Amino acid sequence: MNHNTPLSPLSPRPLRHLSEVQRRVMTTAQLKSHGIAPAEMSEQCRPGGPWQQLLPGVYLLHPGPPTSEERLHAVLMYAARERTPAVPSQPDASKGRAAPAYTDAMITGLAALTLHGFSATPPLTALDTIDVLVPRMRRLRSTGCARILRTAALPTPQQVTGLPVAPVPRALADAVAELTDASAVRRLLTEAVRAGHCEPASVVRELNQAKLLSRPHVVDAVDSLLAEGRAIAEDRLYAMVHEYGLPDPVWNVDLRLPGGPHLGGLDAYWPEQAVAVELDTRAPRQDEDALWSEYARKREHLERLGITVVYITPKKLRDGLEQQAAVVRTALMAAADRDPAAYVVVLPR
Repeated sequence: MNHNTPLSPLSPRPLRHLSEVQRRVMTTAQLKSHGIAPAEMSEQCRPGGPWQQLLPGVYLLHPGPPTSEERLHAVLMYAARERTPAVPSQPDASKGRAAPAYTDAMITGLAALTLHGFSATPPLTALDTIDVLVPRMRRLRSTGCARILRTAALPTPQQVTGLPVAPVPRALADAVAELTDASAVRRLLTEAVRAGHCEPASVVRELNQAKLLSRPHVVDAVDSLLAEGRAIAEDRLYAMVHEYGLPDPVWNVDLRLPGGPHLGGLDAYWPEQAVAVELDTRAPRQDEDALWSEYARKREHLERLGITVVYITPKKLRDGLEQQAAVVRTALMAAADRDPAAYVVVLPR
């Protein structure tokens, strides 16, 4: 049998419309649609036969170990909702062939992070199991190389090498849930931020939703993650000021009223224009509402004194440096049209 011929003399449909991996890995329903009876499937999978059953209802149409690509597709075929065989696959414009379409299933955990390009994760060939995320109500069990993880609400998958893969923050949370090595957790979280895969806040949000922030080794790694994220955001803020020709501010200062209370710390402050920038690096933990109230109170107090406060998130600095520079420049230019701000004492932080 070659990949462009029918599977058997009884098969009514050739395989030219299928992608390469679909010719090597098929479900029971797909094989039936090509005229293969269950008895013939069992015969082909006999010891020493040309096929093998990788997972319940999923067959590898050649002898020998499966490739990483075949294992990934097999896990998705096992976990995804079965499509009607007559429904065509989604076109793969890059190869001119039909690409497999998977419904309500996506790769997550360490395998997903490897697909996203992480260097701190094992290669796919070293993973005994592949995590696959499905809706909570699906009646599936973990078996073979497929480990089933359930969720009340599936995230929107990202397509990586033609496969539905969980976004990095969700994949991180699913991976961390299985790790007890503090250094391994720290390496994953640090690479996620340092390599620009995502922002710390999105990671902490997923860890919090997964109830992982009660684990001491995870909390320690998160503290390192937030420090790493703030340092990167500060570097981007410095770059924004210099690359877009903004006047030099005073950096990392505390403001006080003369002989009065402390007004709060700021990442950058332009005294002549009474314009302040503060990086919003809040992590979404259980005390998020209280922390936001503190931010709001400080902003309201400063603005009553005539000081304009611009809050910038690390994500905005990463994705729209020029736009954020324009926001700050507009605030500086508008200072000429405002009443003079109250006198405040500026101290190094």
